[in-house]
Amino acid sequence: MANTENSAIIIADLGYGDAGKGSIVDSLTRVNGAKTIVRYNGGAQAAHNVITNDGRHHTFAQFGSGTFVPGTRTHLSRFMIVHPLAMLAEERHLQSVGVNGAFTDMTIEREALITTPFQQSGNRIKEIARGDGLHGSCGMGVGETMSDWLDYGTDVLTAGDLGSRVNVVRKLGFLRDAKISQIETVLRGAPPSQAIAAELKNITDPGAIPVIADVYSHFASLVNIVGREHLGKVLNEPGTTIFEGAQGVLLDEWYGFFPYNSWSTLTFKNAESLLSESNFTGQALKLGLLRAYATRHGAGPFVTEDHELSEHLPDAHNINNPWQRQFRVGYLDFVALRYAMEACGKVDGLVITNLDRLDEIPHWPTCNEYAGLATHPDASEYFEFKHEHASAIKIPVDPTDLIKQERLTRLLMEAQPVYSDFDKDRDAYLQMISASLNLPIAITSSGPAASQKDYFYVPGFVLNPVVSARMV
Repeated sequence: MANTENSAIIIADLGYGDAGKGSIVDSLTRVNGAKTIVRYNGGAQAAHNVITNDGRHHTFAQFGSGTFVPGTRTHLSRFMIVHPLAMLAEERHLQSVGVNGAFTDMTIEREALITTPFQQSGNRIKEIARGDGLHGSCGMGVGETMSDWLDYGTDVLTAGDLGSRVNVVRKLGFLRDAKISQIETVLRGAPPSQAIAAELKNITDPGAIPVIADVYSHFASLVNIVGREHLGKVLNEPGTTIFEGAQGVLLDEWYGFFPYNSWSTLTFKNAESLLSESNFTGQALKLGLLRAYATRHGAGPFVTEDHELSEHLPDAHNINNPWQRQFRVGYLDFVALRYAMEACGKVDGLVITNLDRLDEIPHWPTCNEYAGLATHPDASEYFEFKHEHASAIKIPVDPTDLIKQERLTRLLMEAQPVYSDFDKDRDAYLQMISASLNLPIAITSSGPAASQKDYFYVPGFVLNPVVSARMV
């Protein structure tokens, strides 16, 4: 990748997720001979789809998306929220598509938080109880786990606890009691629900704790639980390490649009911290991913959403589900993309995916400004204006001020896109994206397989797509 013995590629989605991170990580693993994939945010809610050239398919959630390539290791950093039961199920599916020994070189930092079945069910109950006011959730308990850590600190489970049955049983008991207490408050006045009753049964089952503890003991015997120093050793080996991000920057816990956002830092920040504390001396290439059009899964602001386009352009790997609900499609929104880039800091290059699906879209308009906001008395606090149109979303002075972020969300719900028409010329369209975001295009993708990627020059880096034995 770069002209150094050891280098890193960091992947972040500049939208609301679903931009094809898995497919790109798989390709980069093959192209660069990368041996380690580091997951630096998110949790088991990730759904990174990879389809190999020979047609095998897997949705990567907790394993690195380069795992189809023999010899590729996964490292789950302390910023990853680990769901052992879901990971065991994922490994079984990997076996069914010909990947054996995925746990062999799996390493997990001992500080990584563990999502338990109690937190998963608690998450689902709270989301169901919101009724029509859904925030959007994958129903996997990731946000619930993070919330518990903020509330209870060392009383929650971490990967380092899994080797001690005594610690596991004690902490599971604490979390079960905490969930029951929380849910009693949530359900006051809520209508009866069979779905809630089923999830509540999972929490109150008196035989659950010993069974979960047995599974966790088995899981701990399969993986290597390590300290922070392990990643430093990996990074200082010759070769390329890929940092695989989850979700998208517009869902970031601080820069996303509250409350329709994640409980995870989705910019490059966590990856940068891991590199810094490991005294990494190689070059790091930071790539921002986006589809050739815009998408969002679930509730929340989406200025360029087009309902007809959503019906016309369904996504095979992002069907409607009970938690995220509808998969929404719209046109490129440069106002939102520039905001995401500014939240990330330095971005070296762009990855544009789903170019093959552009042919299914009748027109290719793009949005550079928002209308409908100029008359709001506090809009200038959140947007920059050119005459009556908002041309940029301002980065918050204090991103932890969620009251202000919620006001921004309400304004975005009222914003109307101002479109510029664009002729259906793919090369010109790509040049326009590059010029509009003032970044070179590093990779384009015209299909899910590794063979459907094209690589381009990024100043200071060499992305060298040489077909080798690892490309099969």
